[in-house]
Amino acid sequence: MNKEYDVLIVGSGAAGLYAALQFPENVRVLMISKRELTLSNSSLAQGGVAAVLDKSNDNFKLHIADTLIAGKYKNNLQAIEVLVSEGPDDVMKLKEMGVAFDLDERGRLQMTLEAGHSRHRIVHHKDSTGKAIVETLIEQVQTHKNIEILDHTLLYKLEKTDKGFLAGLIFSDGSSKIIAAHYCIMASGGIGRVYQYTTNSAIATGDGITLAYMLGAKIKNLSLIQFHPTAFAAENDRERFLISEAVRGEGAVLLNCDGERFAEKYDSRGELAPRDVVSNAIMLESRAKGNEKFYLDITHKDPEFVRNRFPMIYEKCLEENIDITKQWIPVFPCQHYLMGGIDVDLYARTTVDRLYAAGECSHTGVHGANRLASNSLLEALVFSRRAANDITARLQKEDNTPFPDFAEQEDLSGKELPHGFRTEIRKIMQDCHFVIPKPEAVPDGLKRSKEILDTLNNGGYTVNQDFVEARSLATVACIVLQEVMNQHDTE
Repeated sequence: MNKEYDVLIVGSGAAGLYAALQFPENVRVLMISKRELTLSNSSLAQGGVAAVLDKSNDNFKLHIADTLIAGKYKNNLQAIEVLVSEGPDDVMKLKEMGVAFDLDERGRLQMTLEAGHSRHRIVHHKDSTGKAIVETLIEQVQTHKNIEILDHTLLYKLEKTDKGFLAGLIFSDGSSKIIAAHYCIMASGGIGRVYQYTTNSAIATGDGITLAYMLGAKIKNLSLIQFHPTAFAAENDRERFLISEAVRGEGAVLLNCDGERFAEKYDSRGELAPRDVVSNAIMLESRAKGNEKFYLDITHKDPEFVRNRFPMIYEKCLEENIDITKQWIPVFPCQHYLMGGIDVDLYARTTVDRLYAAGECSHTGVHGANRLASNSLLEALVFSRRAANDITARLQKEDNTPFPDFAEQEDLSGKELPHGFRTEIRKIMQDCHFVIPKPEAVPDGLKRSKEILDTLNNGGYTVNQDFVEARSLATVACIVLQEVMNQHDTE
């Protein structure tokens, strides 16, 4: 392992992997992944990638309009225009790399419909599109000699210098090292683990957002959190698997505890309204009925079609003793996606020089107040490519002489971290800022989150994964709840 790199990429989801592939062979890239390379929110993306690939039935204006409607017109229009106009080329590049998107009987890309879209424009690989994309990108990255990959590696600190960054890494055996990089792309994913229940992977603790915040980067709209209406309502599991939007797109209906359809009572678009609308409908119906039992029913469709179209969902539900061709699927809203994050411009540049952010940890403004289904993988591709191209252009102009000498080790030992901080933060967030927020609970929740963060920062604890993730969750909770307070004060 070297001590200096041109670019450090934090995260191995779609944004991190795709960015790495854009750099020429003479650029030294270090990519780190907190756990195994395949564990990311990107890998869990089921539905697909939204892109205007059939110009005879679709156009950029329609995709832009759908994105604006879902985002309640709080989107950055310029960012959407970049996303929608450049995205199709990136999707076709994935196809050329070997991503096996589903084809129709004539051998053309098969496109499905999802909630909020006015056209069939979602290309997919069955119901595990993200996994197919990530696995293909990993294969590609591993063939590039200029890209060094470290899995089971945690970034615990990022320090700015005149020439770039000093980054502190902790490895799975507990050892640590400090490396230098002229540029950093933060592609560290979301914040799902700040909630009791989430569709996010175990690594989604907001570490990248926290480290960028500690550097002074602007964080924007972190309180804009999307709750997916149809997560499988497991009895105990904190990480809940998603019943994709596409299941409703193929005709599944939502039922309340009495087995009645209800979504159209709350919105004329019924089950195919945007995610926040459907989530709100479930919560309001839950209050009206005094019951949290809800179901998706696709039993009226041909069983063979259901098994072929949704093989992963079918198998996952079978593991929970639910045969979706014969039984209703228990569902309930759950934390799913983050619309805000580290604020970036159209080239994924943050407000800290040489620091870039792409994917879910970033705030491009594309999603506005609510993400349109299947725009997330597209955003990860488009803006990570733009970040890499911008860095490459800058590297070519710069005389990147070596960093001055720096210590490659530091003492991370300290007191043992007490249990319970993370659990308390999750309960605060679930109480204060779930689907229908409780503004009255926010002041006390914020006060306690700040106390926890202060204890963590000044407690002299050993710096390890447990500490870093607890610090991240507390920081994220503070930023979100402070933002909610500020909004409430200005209303």
